[in-house]
Amino acid sequence: MEKNDLRTELNPFEMLEELLWQDQFELIFPENEKQSELRLVYLMNDAVESFLVFVNAKMTGQYQPDYEGELEAELSRENTENGYTYVLVVHQGDSVVTIFFENLKVETHLYRYGDLGHFWVKGYEYLRQLEYRIAILHTKCEYLGADAASEEERKLAELVHFPPLNYACYPAVPAKYIVPMVDVWEPTGQAISIMEELASEARDHSLLQCLAFYRKHHGKRMSRLLAWMLHHVRHGVVVDLLMEKLMRASENYPVRSYKTEKLKSENSASMNEEIEKREVCDTKASEQRTVSVVGGISQQLYEKILMQAVQRKMELEAQGKQVTLVREEPFTTAQDSVEYKVYLMIWKKKRGNRIVEVERFSG
Repeated sequence: MEKNDLRTELNPFEMLEELLWQDQFELIFPENEKQSELRLVYLMNDAVESFLVFVNAKMTGQYQPDYEGELEAELSRENTENGYTYVLVVHQGDSVVTIFFENLKVETHLYRYGDLGHFWVKGYEYLRQLEYRIAILHTKCEYLGADAASEEERKLAELVHFPPLNYACYPAVPAKYIVPMVDVWEPTGQAISIMEELASEARDHSLLQCLAFYRKHHGKRMSRLLAWMLHHVRHGVVVDLLMEKLMRASENYPVRSYKTEKLKSENSASMNEEIEKREVCDTKASEQRTVSVVGGISQQLYEKILMQAVQRKMELEAQGKQVTLVREEPFTTAQDSVEYKVYLMIWKKKRGNRIVEVERFSG
């Protein structure tokens, strides 16, 4: 998609074609045999979990969940007594997967992302969190269209095209994980206008003057100068204002909740001991105990981690320090490698620069 383009409507069959063209084919199987809907991951990030759902599906063949090569796929439609039946044949190298289904629909869950983040790259971590949140917001808008985001979100998403704040200057992930954008150093006029609005609201006149110059003379050198200015104390109000706007834009979405699952026997003995200590239940309950599991840890341990971080935050704030709490959490459906963690960004000043010291709390 070109800059500023948003999907106008969701056509699940076009979305399926798009995934297969990108060699993406990650299936999520039903939790029990009675369920007949098979899910294909469409978009997963901290802001959204979206799937293509094969309705009344049956699958044959050997699915390879770890396959990362090129895909060959063919979709056909057959007329049956009960209506149309679709047949999707996917070649994963030498393996062939065939899915028979009656219809294809889109399932989307939107989540709060304004206080979520990851600390994969060191140095000016708060600016990297901004880059990350803007990037996932833009992806949500780009792939799921205007209906998946508010007007304010669609506006803020345009900042992905403001080089001083995108991965060109403050990448949130290591270089090998970055998906390159076209003309990453080329800002859009709309992105510059948004930054001018922020600078005006913050009464940062020197930044306003630089942005006016940047509109006429943008490039790597000027982008890097503006990126350098953004971590200075004198321009901190603009950064804080942008963080606050992203937080407000996402606050109406729910936080993730995790289903109660049966604790699997392959969990480590130490984890089982932790759960045994902390779970309150009837001693006569079934041997197959159930607990709420978040990223492989019990609900009790999750609450303990969050409480430790909150208590530490209160201690630091009582000392007069500015502290921001950031959560990192796994997806609700697909299995990923992210565990539940809580971070505190403790704000400091060093030779005119704003930096943060990061404390981590995890299981």
